[in-house]
Amino acid sequence: MTAPLIAVLDYGIGNLRSAEKALQRVGADARLTRDGAVVADADAVVLPGVGAFGACMDALRGAGLEGVIHDIVESGRPFLGICVGMQMLFDDSEENPAARGLGVIPGSVRWIPAGVKRPQMQWNRLHISRPDPLLVGTEIADAAGGPWVYFVHSLHGVPRDESDVVATCEYGSTLNAVFRHGNVIATQFHPEKSGASGLAMLRNFVDGVRS
Repeated sequence: MTAPLIAVLDYGIGNLRSAEKALQRVGADARLTRDGAVVADADAVVLPGVGAFGACMDALRGAGLEGVIHDIVESGRPFLGICVGMQMLFDDSEENPAARGLGVIPGSVRWIPAGVKRPQMQWNRLHISRPDPLLVGTEIADAAGGPWVYFVHSLHGVPRDESDVVATCEYGSTLNAVFRHGNVIATQFHPEKSGASGLAMLRNFVDGVRS
């Protein structure tokens, strides 16, 4: 069975290789790259990220990858955003109000409401709002609803269209955690650090690319 080529975008911030290695583990030909030719040939693209929204956007633009991302999204190929990579897909962020995001998912990134420790740095359980191919096989048949995954974040995405939200978590209030906007899927948590459940999600993503 042919391994799909998945480009993991390299813009020089954070431990980007952890996503690359996890995707390789579940059967992808994953390559950490900023080479436009490799990205253009890829069957799918992954945008990971850690750190501050503004600094990540500056680094992404400095690497010449903003236009590449829009080209991939417009092509209809599968696209996965992870953590700050997810946040960068939105229009803007309260963390760095002057910074402009990619505008792929219409909406804003907002602070976790006061009253709980920020960042949320822990395992937490997803509450699945609607079925999605990324989450197939990760549902848990009880009142809590979904798998445990690992979060490290102080902000969360708030899309203009609530139907873009696939799953949430509870942390002082309801926080949005998984988003689907056309061919784009994005997670606030780190699937590559979320044990068997996270690997199952990445395997679902790779299998979807392959099919």
